[in-house]
Amino acid sequence: MTEGPGTDFHSHLIPGVDDGAADLAESRAAVEALRRAGVRTAVTTPHFDGSLTHAPAMAAERLAAFDAGFADLTGDAAVVASGVRLFRGVELMLDVPEPDVSDARLRLNGGRFVLVEYPGLQLPLANADYAIRALRDGGWQPVLAHPERYRNVDDSLEALAALRFAGAFFQVNAGSLLGQHGEGPRRRASMLLARGWAEYASSDYHARGIPAVAAARAELVASGAGEQAELLFAENPGRLVRDESPRPVAPLTASTRNRHSWWRALLHQFSR
Repeated sequence: MTEGPGTDFHSHLIPGVDDGAADLAESRAAVEALRRAGVRTAVTTPHFDGSLTHAPAMAAERLAAFDAGFADLTGDAAVVASGVRLFRGVELMLDVPEPDVSDARLRLNGGRFVLVEYPGLQLPLANADYAIRALRDGGWQPVLAHPERYRNVDDSLEALAALRFAGAFFQVNAGSLLGQHGEGPRRRASMLLARGWAEYASSDYHARGIPAVAAARAELVASGAGEQAELLFAENPGRLVRDESPRPVAPLTASTRNRHSWWRALLHQFSR
């Protein structure tokens, strides 16, 4: 088992391009914070609207800003000295049903995996799976960021079932597992793990505070779910960076040894 999370593929580290690091100083501090949390490889994923892929001039301008910012980030002496390997992708907003991700910069480390989200943390319940199927039909593998945080997903998780059936992989936020996004997202993140519906966990780090990956992984390990923690935080993210499919993550059940009553109660309630 690795010592820490190892690989993280959802963060906002490029200076001045989105709601993450505002400048190079914040980027530098964020990379150091990830290093202290045990991350040795990070894919940074600035926000990018899928609709821009149908507006070539606007897409080129936005991606040029990413290019310049990433060059500044990876050329910074302190960042280089940290030893954290940095790659890039985007967090693609599915604001159109058929985004064009043929530009390798829109995919995680240029491979076939695409990190996606829906506008306003709301799933379009009538046809949310359409964009997932369109990406799959194009030969790409969508990874849905923080499904536990969508405001119109209830505890049945029914709204997410169609996305699983369409072929999306799920990435839960480490902070959700610790309750940093509220009780609802924590409950639903636990339920996703109880069903075996999450392949990955990542930081979604916006260069503020302490990345949650180390504490969330430690929580899982302490609960007796060390195998799942290794897959969620290290093995599967590492495989993604290498453009390899994830290994299955076994569902957490009520029989999983657990020292924390809130986790045990959630698993007992939602894994039946």
